[in-house]
Formats: sequence, C-alpha cells, structure tokens
Amino acid sequence: MILKDTSILLRIEKDRKQKWQLLASRKRISLSEFITAAVENKMTADEKRQILGFIEKQDNIFIKIETNINQFAKMANTQKHIPIRSFEVFQTKLDEITRLKEIQNQMFHKIYTQLAKNQ
Repeated sequence: MILKDTSILLRIEKDRKQKWQLLASRKRISLSEFITAAVENKMTADEKRQILGFIEKQDNIFIKIETNINQFAKMANTQKHIPIRSFEVFQTKLDEITRLKEIQNQMFHKIYTQLAKNQ
C-alpha cells in the first residue's frame, strides 16, 4: 500500500466539483483518482475493468464460433459428403474468422501494453 502523505488544495467552483464527483462516481472511482488519471493521462480502474470485460466478451464470441466450426466438421465427417458450395462458404467464413482473430490479437497486444504502462 502506498502511503499518501501530501495533499493539494485545489480551489474550484462548487458546481464544477459536484460535476467531477458525479463523473468519478459513474466510473466507480474516487475524485482523487479521477483527477490524477486526467492529469497523468492514465487509465482509471473503471476503464481497465471495461477493457477486460470487452476482452472477455470477445473471447466468448470466438468460443461460440469455434463451436460452430466443430459442429460443421462433425457433420462433414458423418455425412462423408458436403456440397462444394457449402464447403466454399464455410472456407470463406473460416478465412474471415482467422483474419478477425489476428486483428483482435493485435488489438489485445496494444491494450495489454497500455495497461502495463499504466500500472
């Protein structure tokens, strides 16, 4: 735990303070953290939570897609024959998923790098 032994007296209008407090409470952080993050251009704890939630949601979407791919493969194995058009559509979708997954991984790398810098 970091010992905070210095304070800064900041004089602002009462309305502005209330507005800042409201913004901080919406982000579920203290007013001090809100101001510090703004001054130091850092992510707040709430922003980090939102990013991690987004990453988790994306991962769940790809799990569903992977499940559909496995179902298609199971169908292909049991039927022993798939119309060429169905296979081409499947391959196109698979290529698109691969491309999107690569983009997602690049984004996640940037996000994790940014999160690490903000520690």
